[in-house]
Amino acid sequence: MDLTRRDFLRVGGSVFGGAAVLGLAGCASPEPGQSEARSPAELTRADLEYVIQFQHPEKILAGLPTQPEITDRIIAPFFGLETQVYAQIKAGFAERAREAALGLLENFDLRERVDRLPFQRGQTVVGLGDSITDDYQSWFEILRNLVEERRPQDGIRFVNAGISGDTTSQIISRFLGVVQERPAWILSMMGTNDVRRHGEDPTKILVSHDETAANLAMIRNFAEEQTNAALIWMTPTPVIEERIAESPFLAPQQLMWRNDDLAEVAGIVRDIDDPVIDLQDVMRKPTDPELLLPDGLHPSLEGQQLIAAALVERLAEGRGR
Repeated sequence: MDLTRRDFLRVGGSVFGGAAVLGLAGCASPEPGQSEARSPAELTRADLEYVIQFQHPEKILAGLPTQPEITDRIIAPFFGLETQVYAQIKAGFAERAREAALGLLENFDLRERVDRLPFQRGQTVVGLGDSITDDYQSWFEILRNLVEERRPQDGIRFVNAGISGDTTSQIISRFLGVVQERPAWILSMMGTNDVRRHGEDPTKILVSHDETAANLAMIRNFAEEQTNAALIWMTPTPVIEERIAESPFLAPQQLMWRNDDLAEVAGIVRDIDDPVIDLQDVMRKPTDPELLLPDGLHPSLEGQQLIAAALVERLAEGRGR
């Protein structure tokens, strides 16, 4: 089935979860107090950059070429952009992730910790999760840049296996792809979308807490049975609920996350018998607004830096295995 740009973005919004598109399916007038949906023609450059930051079709559309220049030429029209403009937007995100890493490396203690990270020459490191990992400026991309800046000779390979909108159930369904990367390390942050709520008056979260616990156990078992990877887990980050409720990206699609739900998932992650980094504490409570994007859900570049620094500190302590 051929997809128009409007269809593509609508489908993207439904699976995007962590950064839904601007209510593109919304032709009806919004109710009083709701954010007004916008049509694709009304998307600004900033709107499109927000979507592109988190939505990466090449990860979910089978059969696309692996060469970035060819993939960009195929995907750019779906966003209504020329290939060169799309490539420039992506390059801008990559440069900001690199600058964030360089900013962290100005701290002597952090430089020394990066040098002591237990990644060995030629190993593969996988970052597993949802949009907070999939983000072109995520903690994982900052980590990639930290290691490449300090240890380029080690040839450590980084694979970003975050897919926006994924629940833990969906991650199980694609975990074989992680296995096939032959990772030495799997760094996981998941569960945020398990507690995603849909509708004006939602009666349940997407994945029950019992099922989340079972899914995480399944992923852990999958990894232990079929890889030799060390597993590192991170809890979901807190959100600012009021911002989500007012977000022109999230509110028109009637999406909500609640901190009480996220805290429950964080407790489940803490019970895993592997090293765990508690991002509920790292991101502070109540969360500093500067650590989140205006959508109230995704960490800002400063928040992603904080996550990356906490991960480096924990791994450098020698407790990664």
